[in-house]
Amino acid sequence: MSEPHFFTLIIGTEILNRRREDKHFDFVSSTLAKKGHKLSGSFIIEDDPALIVQTIKFIASQPNPVLFSFGGIGSTPDDHTRKCAAIALRDGKLYEHPQAKKIIEETLKERAYPHPVKMAQLPKNATLLKNPVNQMPAFALDKRFFFMPGFPEMSHPMVEKIVEDILPFANPFYRYTLTAHCRENEFIELMEQMPKEIEVSSLPKLHDEGWRVTLSVASRDKALAQTTFKRYTALLECREIPYSLTDE
Repeated sequence: MSEPHFFTLIIGTEILNRRREDKHFDFVSSTLAKKGHKLSGSFIIEDDPALIVQTIKFIASQPNPVLFSFGGIGSTPDDHTRKCAAIALRDGKLYEHPQAKKIIEETLKERAYPHPVKMAQLPKNATLLKNPVNQMPAFALDKRFFFMPGFPEMSHPMVEKIVEDILPFANPFYRYTLTAHCRENEFIELMEQMPKEIEVSSLPKLHDEGWRVTLSVASRDKALAQTTFKRYTALLECREIPYSLTDE
């Protein structure tokens, strides 16, 4: 199987208007890194059904996508994610999930009605994700699209469980970094020659004493990463540009 491309979808107008602070991006990124994976993209969007549908469809169109979605799966009128996932990835309809309904009824008793039981209405062929806090289930589609609550204390244990269960350890990225006393255009010709197996980035910054560029080379092929990095250090030495190695 080709390497998965991971995405987060963080749904919540309250994050965009700064009433709450996002906790998901850093957590998912660091959790994936423990297994040698990284995010390909992260989206923070408002509680707008059309935008949610469009974003899920875009992520689903990417090569071998894996989505961690947070928020909007409750039973209030502004919880649109269950329906949006059905529109983007299924037939647009929600179906009563017997197991989810049973969990909600047994957990909440008479308080399950009239509203919380709506959370048992899920897209076709959804599988449940266990909620370790209040037992209200989240759900997954196709073992690659995971829809979880916006509350970190509920969703983050789910992410850890998903990563542990479905993701193999990838070969680690071998990264080498330097900071050079120059502009980044010194590297452009060499950067244009990089093979697809190499990830290279340059981060320029203007200091009082002049320009500095932090350049990073990474690959899952350690020998290739080392050889490529030496091409950059050799370039700097040839041009007598000072640089220092940097730990990241």
